[in-house]
Amino acid sequence: MSEWYDNQKKPVSNFRQLLQERIKKAKPRRTLTSEDSTRLAKLEAIADKLKRGENVQNRQLQTWLSEDEYAQIEAEWQEQLELRSELKDKPSDLKRYEEKLKQATFNYNRAEGYSSRVT
Repeated sequence: MSEWYDNQKKPVSNFRQLLQERIKKAKPRRTLTSEDSTRLAKLEAIADKLKRGENVQNRQLQTWLSEDEYAQIEAEWQEQLELRSELKDKPSDLKRYEEKLKQATFNYNRAEGYSSRVT
């Protein structure tokens, strides 16, 4: 009970620090080897590049990902390509609708042009 009382006396600003200390006690983290820390840093750099919308080379991904992880990315990329190809082919009804809409917009703008000339 004295620990609880001592914690009540501490200011709220130390609450975050106290919480982090308790988490460290409850779940000690394993230390990374130098190889693992290098791999983590490289993967974080790759993730940052991707978040910024930049390209990442395949050989860089192959270098820093395991074979299973790279195979998963390759499979997901193929799935994306299939989805994109499906979306590229529009149904004939949609194509006909877009053509009619384009023609209607053209006719409306043409009529507006003629009506502005008369006045």
